[in-house]
Amino acid sequence: MSDSLQRLKESLLAAPIIWKGDYPYFIHPLTDGVPRLDPSVLTAVVELIEAAIDWDSVDLILGIEAMGLPLTSPLSMRNNRPQVVVRKRSYGLEGELAIDQSTGYSKGSMYLNDIQEGERILIVDDVLSTGGTLDAIIKGVESLGAIIESVIVVVEKGPGLQQLQEKYPHIQISSIVRLDMDGGKVVLLGEVI
Repeated sequence: MSDSLQRLKESLLAAPIIWKGDYPYFIHPLTDGVPRLDPSVLTAVVELIEAAIDWDSVDLILGIEAMGLPLTSPLSMRNNRPQVVVRKRSYGLEGELAIDQSTGYSKGSMYLNDIQEGERILIVDDVLSTGGTLDAIIKGVESLGAIIESVIVVVEKGPGLQQLQEKYPHIQISSIVRLDMDGGKVVLLGEVI
């Protein structure tokens, strides 16, 4: 196991757990913005993503508000690729596309801006559970005529990733680690990359 992967795993195992009703919920700086993010963990995740991507096939990095920002910004800088963020509010820019997303946790509109027809897109997400958000984003990006080359998720939790892989076999969709909750404890199921 690489040092980068080991750092990420250790940080996930050390994540605080809170209970929302009968549901245990892990709190991690890459998925929630709290507690503070150790720069070595962010560096580790960026290195893992970089190694998994064919950068010659990527024109644009697409992150998802809000936790996509700390992931996509260093990738953009280190690989000299522009980035854009799927936002939760409209800016009314020319070509803006509203997409409706629904997850097990929330429902609402998100907005795609500045995605050009024929552009080859890398989508980076922090965590995927039900897949509702990514499904809506994939549909939206494809409706704009862009090509999704890869989707990479840091943490896979639940059936959403496998369902998206089955629904979109033409897109490389992967995660770095898979986990589940066992009571008040994070259980790592394995790395995918």
